[in-house]
Amino acid sequence: MAGHSKWANIKHKKQKEDKIRGRVFGKLTREIIVAAKHGGGDIDSNFRLRVAVDRARQANMPMDNIERAIKRGTGELEGANYEEFSYEGYGPAGVAILMSIATDNRNRTASDLRHILDKHGGNLGETGCVSWMFTQKGELALDVAGIDEDELMLQAIEAGAEDVEVDEEEVCIYTEPGELQKVQEILEGLGYTFSRAENTMVPSTYVQLSRQDAERVLKLMDVLEDHDDVQEVFANFDIPEEIMEEISLS
Repeated sequence: MAGHSKWANIKHKKQKEDKIRGRVFGKLTREIIVAAKHGGGDIDSNFRLRVAVDRARQANMPMDNIERAIKRGTGELEGANYEEFSYEGYGPAGVAILMSIATDNRNRTASDLRHILDKHGGNLGETGCVSWMFTQKGELALDVAGIDEDELMLQAIEAGAEDVEVDEEEVCIYTEPGELQKVQEILEGLGYTFSRAENTMVPSTYVQLSRQDAERVLKLMDVLEDHDDVQEVFANFDIPEEIMEEISLS
């Protein structure tokens, strides 16, 4: 599965908290609401809620906000009724795009995303047009600094992980979706602290982009990520390191 976290790695490296904090809080609030709605408000018995709350804490969301979002999800407080689903489509160079949505107005969201994709050289597709290219996996990430990579790899595999990837900044551990909680708890028991613990969508094939297409795709991904109703965006593009360096310096 080498290379399958391309967009995730780019996204996490390029985010700036002072610019996106408010939007991040909004997305995390929706995820907490939806998780509590479907699995209840107890983080000990609702793993999805636990993951959402952990992410909110890592983003320094105030506990009052977290507790309020849980109560909105369980119906203890009134609020927007979000439904979740996926939209699929294509970007420049035929890049496959899968979007996880949480919205209180499906028609508005569809119209917005269709306009965004059309404007940036893509198009919104029918259900199933690209989802077959993606497989759901659990993902755990931690800072590579101070980590014995060989030891962690052995411990992760023994705990039930499928794969471990290492780059210059972080280690990513991949599991079957149903094994994520078990693997996380075992490794946390061994002293590891994760910066990210979530389910992700892994593409089976990649489209390698030219400099021009890379700039267009990254711009589209930025705009999609900025949309309030878009919780996550997954795509199957690959950008060579030398092109990423050129873009980052331009």
